[in-house]
Amino acid sequence: MNEKQASVAARISELSCLPMAELWTLWDRYFTRRPPYPNRTHVESRVAYKLQEDAFGGLAVATRQRLEAIGAKHSKIKQRAKPREFNFAPGTVLLREWGEREHKVTVSATGQFEYEGRPFKSLTAVARYITGARWSGPLFFGLAQGGAK
Repeated sequence: MNEKQASVAARISELSCLPMAELWTLWDRYFTRRPPYPNRTHVESRVAYKLQEDAFGGLAVATRQRLEAIGAKHSKIKQRAKPREFNFAPGTVLLREWGEREHKVTVSATGQFEYEGRPFKSLTAVARYITGARWSGPLFFGLAQGGAK
């Protein structure tokens, strides 16, 4: 085991000893929202995966797509409609007036969305953060039909 692997393994083994407050701090670093029905095992496993992903990289896009296809093929759960893909160039700025102020979202080089210095994985997460309600991000930012006025 090399030094990097040992360091990640040590961090993961320490998760079970951390108080929940510290686990939530780690969770909030990696995820935009908390699970609706959390339990310690779930939180630890998801944070452990993210620690490994940070250190060694995530799944290749082709691998992720293949796993999703296999899961869809064998699942009895009806699939949702595929989300619409928006491919923004890094540095693209989206503006929206809401609550008597202008909200500015910038697309990062990694494809995430930055709002008030905080990264979000989707426009929907940004819209939910801004409004406190469930909004479609593309709809909120006027990118989908019936968009925000």
